[in-house]
Amino acid sequence: MVAPTPQKVNIIEKFSLFHVHYEPRIVGELNGQMVKLVKFKGPFLWHSHEAEDEMFLVVNGSFTMQLRGRDVERL
Repeated sequence: MVAPTPQKVNIIEKFSLFHVHYEPRIVGELNGQMVKLVKFKGPFLWHSHEAEDEMFLVVNGSFTMQLRGRDVERL
């Protein structure tokens, strides 16, 4: 089986294609995991996904992620 050719994704361009908050959009795939973009404004309630990991890359703005026992601030 031949692996698919990697595709370049322009994150800024993808963000410009939607304006709704709290509705993740799938923009790619990496090692069997979906790559999603989401816009949020105001509180983003804590939640978990038992079968997935999450990575947060802040492209614009700032937020504080409240974890058990500590806060992680991105300015």
